[in-house]
Amino acid sequence: MKVLNSTAPYNMFGLEEQDYDTAKVVILPVPYDATSSYRTGSRDGPRAMIEASRPMELYDQELDQVTSDNVGIFTLEELAPDFNSPEGMVNRIAKEVGIIIDDKKVPVLLGGEHTIAIGAVKAFASRRKDFSVLHFDAHADSRDEFNSTKYSHACVMARIREMCNSCYSVGIRSIDKDSAEKYEKQILYMKDMNTMKTKQVVDLILKNTKKNIYITIDLDVIDPSEMPSTGTPEPDGLCYSWLKLILKGILKERNLIGADFNELNPIPGIVAPNVLAAKLVYSTIGYAFA
Repeated sequence: MKVLNSTAPYNMFGLEEQDYDTAKVVILPVPYDATSSYRTGSRDGPRAMIEASRPMELYDQELDQVTSDNVGIFTLEELAPDFNSPEGMVNRIAKEVGIIIDDKKVPVLLGGEHTIAIGAVKAFASRRKDFSVLHFDAHADSRDEFNSTKYSHACVMARIREMCNSCYSVGIRSIDKDSAEKYEKQILYMKDMNTMKTKQVVDLILKNTKKNIYITIDLDVIDPSEMPSTGTPEPDGLCYSWLKLILKGILKERNLIGADFNELNPIPGIVAPNVLAAKLVYSTIGYAFA
């Protein structure tokens, strides 16, 4: 028996019907934050995004399409954390994402801490070399080791650069001196973006990336006035609407092979940031398949 007036199903965007075989995009929630170094809680991010997405209107006025109908989106069960070691968790993610890739689908991960991106990129790097990693973040995340592990959220881009020779970071406004010197040509700082137009930003990103692109978005790239729900907020960030314009410009010219949205650290009673994150996921998928 089906309950009358039931709430939306518990999946990303509350889709009444899901079909893995025909879906182009597969959502993988990863509730993991074992290496968080300031404010913990991003393990609750995936559920917060899913909850916020369930009552959303799925008609995209900007694109004049119901993206979920046009694309086909399937939400997997949450990936159980491996608390034995951060490296073990990275390998678990890589194995799961590898299955999605082999099934010829676009994996979209919901974090969780930023470490999840290492596992996703590892899955791609073992299968292909013709892609770039585009990294949106307030922090460079380029330390070789942090808190006695090379698989910390602060080491994400150091590990990813070992697997992918084409990486570009955008929106950075917190970095250690060694990383600033080492990766100078691979970073677009927020201080420079503040004097640039959207087209200039997009053109610079396109110049520094390949046709196939994996996008990793730490939500603290957005200014804390709009996105306070992160573990390590930094002032003077991107606004939501500008980030969308940049993504739209990039995805007109690039083929999205995968993405992750991470570091949502929900604040009890404040749901607007959760909705922002859910809508950003939906818009990004829409831009990729418009």
